Amino acid sequence: MGRIVLEKVVKRFGEAEVIPPLDLTIEDGEFTVFVGPSGCGKSTLLRLIAGLEDTTDGRIVIDGKDATGLPPAKRGLAMVFQSYALYPHMSVRKNIAFPMKMAGMDQAEQDRRIAKAAGALNLTDYLDRKPGQLSGGQRQRVAIGRAIVREPSAFLFDEPLSNLDAALRVGMRMEISELHKKLATTMVYVTHDQVEAMTMADKIVVLRAGHVEQVGSPLELYRTPRNTFVASFIGSPKMNLIEGPEAAKHDAHTIGIRPEHIDVSSESGLWSGVVGVAEHLGSDTFFHIHETGLAETITVRADGEVSLTHGDKIYLTPRPDVIHRFSADGLRMKDELAVA
Repeated sequence: MGRIVLEKVVKRFGEAEVIPPLDLTIEDGEFTVFVGPSGCGKSTLLRLIAGLEDTTDGRIVIDGKDATGLPPAKRGLAMVFQSYALYPHMSVRKNIAFPMKMAGMDQAEQDRRIAKAAGALNLTDYLDRKPGQLSGGQRQRVAIGRAIVREPSAFLFDEPLSNLDAALRVGMRMEISELHKKLATTMVYVTHDQVEAMTMADKIVVLRAGHVEQVGSPLELYRTPRNTFVASFIGSPKMNLIEGPEAAKHDAHTIGIRPEHIDVSSESGLWSGVVGVAEHLGSDTFFHIHETGLAETITVRADGEVSLTHGDKIYLTPRPDVIHRFSADGLRMKDELAVA
């Protein structure tokens, strides 16, 4: 079991309230991702769950038991940090075994758990190597293996991929997702990278200044963002947000349209503009369009074969059935999508 419930949890550092009263339920076996900009409170929230920070107020319930006052070792959780924190003089086997050795576990049970973790993480052939002989991704897998052998009710990950290069991050995202399916254990994962959140999560918790802005599946947040903050944070490139006369045509203070929901033409369209920057990525091209008559620069995602470049005239037509409408307070308007 790995159900985690936060009930009116508050965290203050002195007079500064970094987590206002917050309620959240993480279901058993769920892969939940905390995402948000730097300083939004996501790592603090994870540390509160782990017991590495004391709650100022409220309760944290793990598997039906009040864990608010329990030390980290008594919570049945395992945490994987941004830094690998491996012992360089120890073999992979001894690094993985370390928490079991400290707990006084018998050698036969240690061997069983090491073999199981190494098999799940493709580390069996590396057990006798030292961390210095491994790649960054392999070292991170060793750190995860050290957490697995504790057989926790939930895993807590604090930006574990931020030290890896882009190619390794993609590979480790897939490996952690596959590991979640193999273990069927609750995982709570902190990242500032919304691509990680979208590709890995069962449920995303979007945070801003300690507040939960929205909770839902990746596609739910993508399709029906609750407010302009979530709309602009979830999705890459971010949603175009347009105010002024164009938004007023839709009876909205702000309209939102995703870059992939704008049709591009060299001949005609609802808006016209000039290509400022063209980012050619192979299968896709991102155009950043200026001089549209709108206050905002418009970003468009187009087919990689579109050959427009800096300074070219371009015509844009947003697809009317996927225009999002927001009121002056930034909240999504009641009808899900506007139709032009």
